Amino acid sequence: MPDVVVRANSDRIGFTSIRDEFALPTNFPPAVLAEAESAADAWRDADREDATGLPLVTIDPPGAKDLDQAMAVERTAHGYRVHYAIADLGAFVTPGGALDREVRRRGQTIYLPDGNVPLHPTVLSEGAASLLPGQVTPAALWTLDCDSDGALEHANVRRALVRSQARFDYDTVQAAFAQGSAHPSIQQLPVIGRLRRARAIERGAVELQLPDQDVEPDGAGWRLVLRPRTDVDAWNAEISLLTGMAAAELMLAAGVGILRTLPDPENGAVKWLRRSARSLGIAWPRAMSAAQLLAGLDPDRPEALALYADATRLLRGAGYTVFDGAAPELTTHAGIAAPYAHVTAPLRRLVDRFGAEICLAVAAGREVPDWVRAALPELPELMAGSDTLAARVDKACLDQTEAWVLADRIGQEFDAIVLRSEGNAADVFLPDPPVIAKCAGGDLSEGETVRVRLTQADADARKVVFEPAVHEEDH
Repeated sequence: MPDVVVRANSDRIGFTSIRDEFALPTNFPPAVLAEAESAADAWRDADREDATGLPLVTIDPPGAKDLDQAMAVERTAHGYRVHYAIADLGAFVTPGGALDREVRRRGQTIYLPDGNVPLHPTVLSEGAASLLPGQVTPAALWTLDCDSDGALEHANVRRALVRSQARFDYDTVQAAFAQGSAHPSIQQLPVIGRLRRARAIERGAVELQLPDQDVEPDGAGWRLVLRPRTDVDAWNAEISLLTGMAAAELMLAAGVGILRTLPDPENGAVKWLRRSARSLGIAWPRAMSAAQLLAGLDPDRPEALALYADATRLLRGAGYTVFDGAAPELTTHAGIAAPYAHVTAPLRRLVDRFGAEICLAVAAGREVPDWVRAALPELPELMAGSDTLAARVDKACLDQTEAWVLADRIGQEFDAIVLRSEGNAADVFLPDPPVIAKCAGGDLSEGETVRVRLTQADADARKVVFEPAVHEEDH
């Protein structure tokens, strides 16, 4: 499925109004900036391992400067070794200081088309703490040893100094693999990525290959982009998941930590998905798990998109589970089908800094710092609030852009794929322009391609509505 681009005039899209509506901060308080600038200039840690000789590289979206992770993957006599460096905010954030209080208030970086609202001041998030190429940066350096089948055999993490050799984006790396010219540090990434994905499917991990809708700058305006997930996206994600699972096991062994958890879906959700598959004409053998079925679908097929949309029912109820002493009752994330912890994005997500500190202490045989333990109980609520805000802002930006793009096309007809249908309403996906919207009226079947007519495109209300197109021959 190729990228689909629709340009919109920036004067007509008020992302500033969205910032105002959600009361997003426009800057950092002076005391926070002063503390961040001082830390960027003066951080030192004599106990760090010098790992600047590791040939690490980063893979991120184009133009990204807040680089959390750098990797180097190598073949060993018995399998694969992954070196995974994660930005270490412990070198910059003083517990209880002005910066610490501010990032707890923010929770995570909020992304908008015209610029982000960063978790940390950019002097850190896009400067001293970012794993920029050529820069010596403090990191939590993971070493993850896997066997020839991709199973994790041993994990370790320690504080180190690293220096990334190169910064890549997903499309560049994808093209390099196609041409046989990938950087030596990631030549083994497809192999370990595929092995880890195969193990995930065996575990029962659920992956939904729904294409991403994005709003991106385009000169003086904006463009609405539909971008499917590439192989490099998937392989890169598997390295992050591998690290998060290793972190969770360290925490559980030590009896203290914060896990990202998701309860197993209720049986009714799986039954619903089976009914959906049957109605979509998708064969689902009884012996096949949902993970195996979803992994084997062609994401370009309308019926697959509809089933992916329905499968989101399996992934509801994610949260954070804190424990200090006995392990909690719920330790797993049903979507990953394993215990899992967030530790790989500390520049952009608050909880990862605390997870990293726990793992670093446990791996070194030290007590988890008191300030980390004291903060654990408040982290689930802080993260839940920031997750909700980030989702609402993202939806508002997409809804407004869709409404603007379609504002002068009311009455026109479009081809659409029915993603969900309940009662007298449906969610439909338009490949061109790439829009997901409501379709009112009619008895539509999930997975079918239908003709719809645009009846409303209100940029002020950020609302787009379609109805089934009815022609003379339909009667």
